[in-house]
Amino acid sequence: MEDEWVPAGIDPTKAHPSRRYNYWLGGKDNFAVDRESAEVVASAWPTVGLSARENRKFLKRVVGYLAGEAGIHQFFDIGTGLPSAGNVHEVAQAIEPTSRIVYVDNDPVVLVHARALLNSHPAGRTAYIEADLREPDKILANADLRETLDLSRPAALMLVATMHFVTDDHDPHGIVSRLVSALAPGSYLVMTHATSEHLTPEQYAENEEANARSGVPFRLRTREEFARFFDGLELLPPGITSVVDWRPDVPPEDRPSVEDVSMLCALARVP
Repeated sequence: MEDEWVPAGIDPTKAHPSRRYNYWLGGKDNFAVDRESAEVVASAWPTVGLSARENRKFLKRVVGYLAGEAGIHQFFDIGTGLPSAGNVHEVAQAIEPTSRIVYVDNDPVVLVHARALLNSHPAGRTAYIEADLREPDKILANADLRETLDLSRPAALMLVATMHFVTDDHDPHGIVSRLVSALAPGSYLVMTHATSEHLTPEQYAENEEANARSGVPFRLRTREEFARFFDGLELLPPGITSVVDWRPDVPPEDRPSVEDVSMLCALARVP
């Protein structure tokens, strides 16, 4: 992304998770500072790009399941990131054209590219909200959300590769609980989260140091810490697992190792 293309109000000297993720996915909508931050993280987690790609594959599979087998036609995707192939509305509306999707992100660059996110099937609808996950009440009070989704009916809350950017001082479990409380019975929570489960103490320390240098707050969590996000919800099979092992569409020998991907996921139903 060239400097002359920087939209007003965007600071190209500060790394942002969505643009860094875009870089790991092989995209071009990122600045030098995002690439530098991404490489700092990769110095401690060399397979982080693989993890980002496998996370994206999981998103497509879980949206396909929800829109198809589960019959969910409303999606609430927070931490959307920059548009790329297989956005939530593209997957969902290919199965059910009337699906409605609300995207939320706090990166102004995502807003610049929102046309791709708002390219809805005529029978459905999409909306984009520029807001911060750490302020869930503001998101839930947004008029575009209420005009697009009927939260008195089941919907899927998508927090894909998002909550690891919410550090403990912002009460991450409280944020998820507040968002889930706004959902109707029969709704779903989808989450993925980078994990420390496969790291030695030395590797964990190296990752912590690299994340601190990267300029983007980040919190690896254990399986137990991740499981707390689903308190009071009904986990669906296969429960908490690696993104590579959730309803896989390729044989085991063609999947990367769970250690290299190091990303937990789960799908749960709101009772």
